[in-house]
Amino acid sequence: MKALKYLGPGNVAFREIPVPEPGPGQVLLKVSACGVCHTDVAFRADPGPALPAGLTLGHEIAGTVAATGEGVNGLEEGTAVVVHTVWSCGRCRQCVAGRQNACLDTGGRQKPAHGPGTRYDGGMAEYVVTPARSLIPAPRLDPAAAAVLPDAALVPYHSIRDALGLLTPGSAALVIGIGGLGQFAVSILRAISPARIIAVDVRETARESVRGQADVVLDGTDDDVARHVLEAAGGYGPDLVLDLVGSTKTLQLATSVVAPYGTIRVPGQGNGTFRFETIRTTTSIPRGVTINRPYSGTFQDLQEVVALAREGRIGIGLQTYAFEGALDAFDDLAAGRITGRAVVTMN
Repeated sequence: MKALKYLGPGNVAFREIPVPEPGPGQVLLKVSACGVCHTDVAFRADPGPALPAGLTLGHEIAGTVAATGEGVNGLEEGTAVVVHTVWSCGRCRQCVAGRQNACLDTGGRQKPAHGPGTRYDGGMAEYVVTPARSLIPAPRLDPAAAAVLPDAALVPYHSIRDALGLLTPGSAALVIGIGGLGQFAVSILRAISPARIIAVDVRETARESVRGQADVVLDGTDDDVARHVLEAAGGYGPDLVLDLVGSTKTLQLATSVVAPYGTIRVPGQGNGTFRFETIRTTTSIPRGVTINRPYSGTFQDLQEVVALAREGRIGIGLQTYAFEGALDAFDDLAAGRITGRAVVTMN
């Protein structure tokens, strides 16, 4: 079979490899579609070894069950599924409590649980082997739309769901960065919360993508963007700020506008920093604010995301590529030519 492999710094290419076989507790999937993420592009661009050489890329996977290993029940051949990107141990106290994305069996407090395309062979291949417990049935979903749910939709959903107690009638939510994740964030907020939605991005094409769903859409290059956010949120600021960029500039915006006892969630990895002060007369943020750096989402979160997608309540624009053109998707994403999400589809 053909697979797209990370072969070293700057080197991602197709290779012919044998079809893998599922072991105990595993499932062989025939891949239907696989999302292309900025993480994949970053791996290719990294000047140092970003991954073990020879690893198959791709962590946003939709496919159908082709075969099952010993001890796997309830997954019939041909069942359409999506793959949870967090392949946790399933035994530690966090996993047992349903917080697979906080798995403790990772080798260190700064290391998240890995999954396909980061530590194990991923879905940019004709077939992939996955743990049976990481699969969620996704019948009657277009494979391209299903493939992006385990990351592009799951990441914002996890942050929003965890903050739903703040998103009561009259509240506001700010989404900073309207790429694929930001578009899903706006879609999810519209589907499951009554909050007033404010969207900010520096790109006009990104802003246009959510004008039909967000209540207020603002230009991130505007020097007065913080004032406009505060005005749109009733003067006290948004109760939830979801920063999907994570740069110093976006963190400064987040801390400048968040409401008292609101929350800032920063899935973005833009290498930013912000200043936290505890001076009695002034502070970088209002009292009561929490700041959270979430990672992925739980298995339950993904089940709920799939249900919302099946009901037609969430979704974003997709740009699809044939598997043979996967490197074109990498190039387009790296060049900023994709507004929504890039997806590789199999024949």
